[in-house]
Amino acid sequence: MPGKSIVDSRSTIRRLPVIHLASLCLLLLQFMVFNSSYGQHVNERADPSEWRYIGGDAGHTRSTPLNQINPENFADLEIEWVWSDASFGSTPPRSTPVYADGKLFTVAGSRRHVVAIDPVSGETLWSFREPNTFRWEYSMRAPWGKGVAYAEIDGRGVVLIVTPAFFLYALDANTGDLLENWGTSIPLEGFPQTGGVDLVTDLISDWGPWINSGRTYDPYEGIPLELGYITNSSPPIVVNDTIVVGNSAEQGYNQTRTENVPGDILAYDLRTGKFKWKFHVIPRPGEVGHETWENDAWSYTGDVSSWAPLSADPELGLVYVPTNAATIDFYGGFQPGDNLFSASLIALDVATGERRWHFQMVHHDVWNNDTPTAPLLMDVNIGGRRVPGVFQATKQAFLYSFNRETGEPIWPIVEREVPQSKVPGEQLSPTQPFPTKPAPYDIQALTEDGLIDFTPELRAEALAIVADYQLGGIFNPPMQKDNPEGLIGSIWCPGELGGTNITGPPAADPETGIIYTISRTNCGWRTIVPGEERDILLELPTGLTIADYAVGLGTPNGVRGPRGLPLEKPPYSRITAIDLKTGEHLWWIPNGGTPRFVQEHPALQGLDIPPTGNINHSALMVTPGMLLHTAIGDDGLTPYLFAIDKASGQRLGSVESPGLGMYGMMSYMHDGTQRIVLQTPGQLVAYRLSQE
Repeated sequence: MPGKSIVDSRSTIRRLPVIHLASLCLLLLQFMVFNSSYGQHVNERADPSEWRYIGGDAGHTRSTPLNQINPENFADLEIEWVWSDASFGSTPPRSTPVYADGKLFTVAGSRRHVVAIDPVSGETLWSFREPNTFRWEYSMRAPWGKGVAYAEIDGRGVVLIVTPAFFLYALDANTGDLLENWGTSIPLEGFPQTGGVDLVTDLISDWGPWINSGRTYDPYEGIPLELGYITNSSPPIVVNDTIVVGNSAEQGYNQTRTENVPGDILAYDLRTGKFKWKFHVIPRPGEVGHETWENDAWSYTGDVSSWAPLSADPELGLVYVPTNAATIDFYGGFQPGDNLFSASLIALDVATGERRWHFQMVHHDVWNNDTPTAPLLMDVNIGGRRVPGVFQATKQAFLYSFNRETGEPIWPIVEREVPQSKVPGEQLSPTQPFPTKPAPYDIQALTEDGLIDFTPELRAEALAIVADYQLGGIFNPPMQKDNPEGLIGSIWCPGELGGTNITGPPAADPETGIIYTISRTNCGWRTIVPGEERDILLELPTGLTIADYAVGLGTPNGVRGPRGLPLEKPPYSRITAIDLKTGEHLWWIPNGGTPRFVQEHPALQGLDIPPTGNINHSALMVTPGMLLHTAIGDDGLTPYLFAIDKASGQRLGSVESPGLGMYGMMSYMHDGTQRIVLQTPGQLVAYRLSQE
């Protein structure tokens, strides 16, 4: 049984009646197999041919031990099959398939169909879809599903999915049927009586605003919008027979009202679907961090969700939870204080839900610096000492590094003074945490020296543009629309789409201790407007109390540069290799070629423009012999899968792709043949070595 030692089990066996020696050996073998998942190292795979987590392993390294496809034969790759999601409703390429028990499993469409795919032909084997509800219709995260979780119960493969409506389902991996005698019945027409869980009921069971509302729960509606809204975009993670579930709210830049539901982390028993524990992401009276929510904001506001995927260490029994900011992006005057556990990394005991340690990466976040990717876990050798590491890449282009067992920073993280807000009622933290190592892997401030300078004329136009903005770094505060300085707004770098983001998770090599980050140079701006001005633009806002301010003008894509060119100097995106044995950067390269519109721009004709990198993130995966990444090629138009030398960054080869791979890729071995699968718009593309 979980947590029971072999010694305990042997003493139990000795109390059994006399049985045949072969039966005794079989019983012990079954025990050992059952417990093989416990104590498993974070980067260990029970079967190297499989890809059981969307990040490859429990530590989300996006690496594979398979080496049939290597630098010597990479150029011989060819497309074996293409799977289209057209019949399910085309969606952005964010769902990384898992491969286990001879099948691929993923999600597709805004209904988040669960799909099983044949690994050789690419044919759909079965699919599952949840019936419709208002909860699904309202979800702003419906098309953004990142995949499924896979587990086994007594040798039976199980696929787990959390839907946009915030239900959890357990499906038989062979048939797609819901598990019998699992979970609870869902009292809605067309919904299952077994195999599912309404997560909302457990989320709000001890939540004051719901309890005090006196309402009768309606599972079709979920949480009444005047109280809050919850949805999901990432799959759960299974750790030592516990299912841990994250969640999401509406995008904070679409919020105008102060009330919302906290994104508490939920856990369920894998075998039964029964509720196990809940962690309060907004601390309640008596809980650690409660004092960081002043003016009783803890009692009515919400979010602090974990919409990025989770990682886990089965050996330590810990799950690692990255969180986003509290309700309303860019303004938090109604919730003064540092707002723990927003913009944090939290290590929870998977058996009990108790907090082991945490670190807040942004105090009182008003920059939309939510944590966009899963924490990356691997051991590193630092000064001859083996350190169990957890590494969090961020929009700020910082890589935060901790001992994943204790939470102690591997290198010092210091608090430094930052600028303060001039928006009435806003109270920013006087300091923010800055890692001393590794160095930032993309720009963190826009200065005049960082502006486009291909020609003197373009530089002069760029200077004229930024004269209407307040320049600054990663913690440059948002400004009011009608500010006393008469400026358009403030610029901070990286912006919302800069640094590391959703569509470009890092990858790592557990053998060498090197992490590879993909980042975008992007300086964004936002302007704060009165809450009423923004609120009237929303059809169904969440909450009741309109905030004094909400986001108004501005764009996450940054300030438009001269003549439609980027405002910043290139590279526009880059790949950086960081040696975590030393905390030093090994190399960096532009992420792909120069965009076609830059190459063909009239103002740049006749100039020798060095490779700038694409204006987007892309996918990464590490193999024993190379780093793989997707990008637009040197012609600025054609998408490719590139092979890179892990030690130098030198390009080893390229294979054309039918679409730009984004977010992730994965690899598996089936019947002795390795495949690489890319996520591209509307389809999955599987490569294998040529058979000619």
